[in-house]
Amino acid sequence: MVLLTMIARVADGLPLSASVQEDEQSGRNLMEYQTQAKQLFRKLSQDPNPPTKCSLDTTNYMFHYMIERGVCYLVLCEKTFSKRLAFSYLEDLQNEFNSQYGSRLDTVSRPYSFIEFDTYMQKARKSYMDSRARRNLGQINTELQDVQRIMVQNIDDVLMRGEALSVLDTKASNLSAHSLKYKKDAKYLNLRSSYAKIAAVVIVVILFLLFIRYWIL
Repeated sequence: MVLLTMIARVADGLPLSASVQEDEQSGRNLMEYQTQAKQLFRKLSQDPNPPTKCSLDTTNYMFHYMIERGVCYLVLCEKTFSKRLAFSYLEDLQNEFNSQYGSRLDTVSRPYSFIEFDTYMQKARKSYMDSRARRNLGQINTELQDVQRIMVQNIDDVLMRGEALSVLDTKASNLSAHSLKYKKDAKYLNLRSSYAKIAAVVIVVILFLLFIRYWIL
């Protein structure tokens, strides 16, 4: 079952559209997973070479995402949902989203600027949830034949590694700031030392001249 679909711009992690499928019978609350998805988008925006296709294992569900043309398409599914079908669904969304909004991706700055795409996502979700779609897996795009080789990681490990890198960056920045301060302080002390030496020489010369003057007189 497809529970959550989100689309974001990779460059800055800006969410562009989303579609949530609430299951009232089991009372599922997907807010936690929406938060994880946004954290993942931010991490991908900081990674110079993120995997273009990846599956992330959560406690109860699976995230699957693909990156195409600077956009990340992500879906949250039950673990029993076909991985091949999930990536086929994302491929479908990518084709339609790029067709509708590809030329406008760099012009938006407001989150969920293309929220109306939810209508298409709901239709596509229903289509891929249909039993006939499950029976026709053999007809799925041949580009997804190697889907079983797509990297699988744990969502907590990925997000925690991102936090660790953030802490490391902060420490490196602090170290750099301290280093610059040390250099400035050292330069200032060296300058003061030079002035002190010059002043000492000037005083000695003046005293010598005064001594010579009074000695001669």
